Amino acid sequence: MAKAICGIFHASGVLELVSQAVSKHGYQSIQPLRSQNFEYELLKAPYRTFLNTAAGKTTDTQLIIYNLPSSLTEYLSEASQKEASFIRSTLFAGSNASVGQVIAFDVSSNSFLGLDSSSSDIIDFIKTNPSLSGSLACATLAALSALDSKATEQLLPATTQSDTVVLIGSGGREHALAVALAQSPLVKEVIVCPGNGGTKAEGGKISNAVDSDGNPISKQDNDTVLELVKRVNAKMVVVGPEQPLVDGVVDVLAVECSSVKVFGPSKAGAELEASKAFTKDFLQQHGIPTAKYQNFTSADEAIAYVKSLDPNDRQVVKASGLAAGKGVLLPTTQEETIEAVREIMSDKAFGAAGDTCVIESFMTGPEASCLAFCDGKTAVLMPAAQDHKRALDNDEGLNTGGMGAYAPAPCVTPEMHKEIEAMCIKTVEKMAERGTPYVGVLYAGMMLTPNGPSMLEYNCRFGDPETQVVLPLLETDLYEVMTACCDGKLDSIDVRFKENVSAATVVCAAKGYPESYPKGMAIQGLEQAGSVDNVKVYHAGTKLDDENVTRCSGGRVLAVTGMGSNLTEALAASYKAVKQITFEDSNGDSLMHYRTDIAKGAIRKKLRIGVLGSTRGTALLPVMEAIATGSLHAEIVAVVSNRSKALILEKGKSLGVTVTTQFVSSKGLTRDQYDAECTSVLVGAGVEYMLLVGYMRILSKQFCDYWAGRCINVHPSLLPKHAGGMDLEVHQAVIDAKETESGCTIHEVTEEVDGGPIVIQKVVKVDDSDTAESLKSKVQALEGVAFIEAIQKKCKTTVSYADAGVSIDAGNSLVEMIKPACKATRRPGCDADLGGFGGLFDLAAAGYKSEDTIIIGATDGVGTKLRVAHMTKKHESVGIDLVAMCVNDLIVAGGEPLFFLDYFATGKLDVNEAAAVVRGIAEGCSQAGCGLIGGETAEMPSMYAPGDYDLAGFSVGAVHKDKVLPQNVSAGDVLLGLPSSGVHSNGFSLVRKLVEKANLDYESACPWDKNAGTVGDSLLTPTKIYVKCCLPLLKKDMLTGLSHITGGGLLENLPRSLPSNVKAEITGHPPLPAVFSWMKQISGLDDYEMLRTFNNGVGMVLIVKSDVVDEAKTLLREAGEDVVYDLGVLTERQGDEEQVEMKCSLA
Repeated sequence: MAKAICGIFHASGVLELVSQAVSKHGYQSIQPLRSQNFEYELLKAPYRTFLNTAAGKTTDTQLIIYNLPSSLTEYLSEASQKEASFIRSTLFAGSNASVGQVIAFDVSSNSFLGLDSSSSDIIDFIKTNPSLSGSLACATLAALSALDSKATEQLLPATTQSDTVVLIGSGGREHALAVALAQSPLVKEVIVCPGNGGTKAEGGKISNAVDSDGNPISKQDNDTVLELVKRVNAKMVVVGPEQPLVDGVVDVLAVECSSVKVFGPSKAGAELEASKAFTKDFLQQHGIPTAKYQNFTSADEAIAYVKSLDPNDRQVVKASGLAAGKGVLLPTTQEETIEAVREIMSDKAFGAAGDTCVIESFMTGPEASCLAFCDGKTAVLMPAAQDHKRALDNDEGLNTGGMGAYAPAPCVTPEMHKEIEAMCIKTVEKMAERGTPYVGVLYAGMMLTPNGPSMLEYNCRFGDPETQVVLPLLETDLYEVMTACCDGKLDSIDVRFKENVSAATVVCAAKGYPESYPKGMAIQGLEQAGSVDNVKVYHAGTKLDDENVTRCSGGRVLAVTGMGSNLTEALAASYKAVKQITFEDSNGDSLMHYRTDIAKGAIRKKLRIGVLGSTRGTALLPVMEAIATGSLHAEIVAVVSNRSKALILEKGKSLGVTVTTQFVSSKGLTRDQYDAECTSVLVGAGVEYMLLVGYMRILSKQFCDYWAGRCINVHPSLLPKHAGGMDLEVHQAVIDAKETESGCTIHEVTEEVDGGPIVIQKVVKVDDSDTAESLKSKVQALEGVAFIEAIQKKCKTTVSYADAGVSIDAGNSLVEMIKPACKATRRPGCDADLGGFGGLFDLAAAGYKSEDTIIIGATDGVGTKLRVAHMTKKHESVGIDLVAMCVNDLIVAGGEPLFFLDYFATGKLDVNEAAAVVRGIAEGCSQAGCGLIGGETAEMPSMYAPGDYDLAGFSVGAVHKDKVLPQNVSAGDVLLGLPSSGVHSNGFSLVRKLVEKANLDYESACPWDKNAGTVGDSLLTPTKIYVKCCLPLLKKDMLTGLSHITGGGLLENLPRSLPSNVKAEITGHPPLPAVFSWMKQISGLDDYEMLRTFNNGVGMVLIVKSDVVDEAKTLLREAGEDVVYDLGVLTERQGDEEQVEMKCSLA
């Protein structure tokens, strides 16, 4: 098993090493924890490797690729500390060959620690030079020791880094920046100048700036900032809004406070935002895609230019200077364009910002906000965001500063992300060549046109509200990233963002914004909104009054950001919080406005289709037509072929340049490598669903596994008939077999050729006169239609219960599947039938009279033992556990279990998995002699992750009123013990920790019992059910009490059955079974802690009078209990003595 853990994975050396480990040396199960696009990068040439798969030979040894944390903060994180501890323990156990080889990679030097070889195969080199293992281990330990030294310095008051950051600005962007900066352990305080009500109320490290007399600072001009920075001895200044940058605050600080790091571009760098005319010239000069344009300083010349254009060519008119985000006009006719020029240049609608006017061609396509960290040399792009500028739903109303945003934006594919990042890097490089190095954030406003990404404009600062969705996704310490930018060392730090997490923000604005709007309203519901899970409320236009009431002070007041594992969850969290908030006037009228359709387009986006084909692709034509007419909510984004002259490539090219159309050569590649490279092209284009259209290659298992459930093929027969056949031979086989019907089948692609689940079938009649060619024509005419129907099933826009993740059919199938198992538990009093609204039980039929019977109920679960079942995919035994935990509690009260009900909750119902659990429950009921009369299966996608489930059991028993236990327990009674079957179902949170501590997994050979198979097999041994062995003693009134030894062990469970005046003296505890001896050794727990945590081999304690001990043992042996322990006796208890006294040790 190869494990790749921690850190950056774009380094070619790491990718090459992992590729060799998988494809050449047979290592499996690569686990790139906290990776960044690792899987995608590994698919591409020259690596061409699928993750989590292996080709050829396999090996049982481990290869552990450890990426050294690139910063102190990363090293101090909980995740990194766990990883470092694992690496150390592995290195110190290096003499054990099965532990594996550790190779550490240092991102700052872009090299493997302790390895100077230039060998193309590092693994081979290490294998042929055994002494290298020691060198590698020493180098890794030395690097970790160096990090420990830095960490120690950080902990010592004399050497700790504790910096003050001054953050300029007062909006929601600045609140988000302040929160992110304050999370750094290297930052002592974040002083926001001037800040807002949210930054003032935030507390902790965050505060608003005050002057030397303690009065709030309301300005952010250069002199004010300079005085503040000197007075508070700031180590860094972060500039939020654009105006201070354009005013040269960075240049002033560079002269007056040269030792202070400033995150933001100089005045010359900020010209990228300050002058749209400059930016357009810059883009054109350096070949960065942008719209056709002209700059003008004369209104007459601008108008003449407009008149010279084709009246049908729409234009955009922009004021070149800063206009508070409002200097862009979007006329729709030539007359409106001329009027827009006059508004900007003659009427001075935007003041001096309109002295120069830019007229550019109108571009179409979605917009994306792409922010990049820059260090004057290079740039690292953050996840793309999309914002909503219009004030009203459906993108109607006036332009605003932004009414909401979300990230990552699905419209920016992986390859597009790289393309945009390359534009930003080129911009930084060319700015440096001009002598104006760009440091800070470069905000690229992109238009994703039919011809590819094109630059709309640059901003020289974080966007608002984009910052409120991008920064919560940042995993790396923001302060360290900014420090690296200021030091020109961005390439030395791993800038990493959370994977499989989305963020969405909804802006709450004052009613009337962006025109006139009221101020001063008290904001209600902030505390309730902030308490919603995965939500942060960022303040923009707010202030705290003298009574600490938060009031509205601007147009955009709040940005409410939600996070989730996908965009739908993030939006749900955000809107749930928004609904807690109100701005009300003195009459109670609502003065708050927000859009209700943030990210609507992304949620309802078209299905992105990729195509693999080798021939003409005739079946693709109907799909293309359906998409063009809008009858299919999808888009083709990639067409890939293994033949350079395949006509299907021409069909791809006809869709436009934004559709990836590519021939991929198979020359010199294995099947796995070829399929990996094709997959990299498809993933880079953002493909979500695959069509095979006349694709003449056998696909690898790796490809089928990667695209499982997301790839369909058309076969020219009614599968499963004629599976494996191709083209005319299939049609001839149909005719030869004298079949009267044929057709085509759309099926999911699996490793078994033509063996995947059927999605759609279309039927044609076979006439007596048909030839193979004529039948082919009939069938081929239906293939496109069949594809369309299959795609419609995938991307339908109506939402059913199944679309919400709940399968009614699966639930019905489960009921039918488990009925036989339930029927097998029938007993007097019930028929154990399913399907009704409730289960029925007849007490009289079971031999109980209502007037002298007490009903006993017990409920329990299986706890975290379920995790072991989930991880091993072995589910039947936990059903027995569930019953045992309930019925053993019933028998302790003297009751006979009568019936049982279960509750099975899951995120996605797997019928076979659930049936296995219920079969186990039925087996447990049979062992306990009770009927399984009903249950509930709940499929709840929003509550449980796919593959997870939880169990609860409910058991009811009966006991005669005069036989309820415990009764007549007294000193002199004897304690008998019955063996447990193992750990049972308690203490598994600790058990799982111990397995992890021992560097085992659940498929490892069981270290405490060689005959048990794996660790998982042993731990899943079901809890013993003691009903049938105890019932004979109950019926003869031989028991005064029972104690089920569950969580809390012997020390806490036995006293529950004892009166306060007696205590138990344990003189004969049996030796610890092997599993408990192992746990005691690994955990280091003493006898006391073991006895209050585990059952330690004793699952049930029986309390009997001394004169019936021998008879009790005889009855137990007759019931199958070959081993009965003489645990001890009950004695008089003195004062506050412990009720269980151990007179012996755990051997």
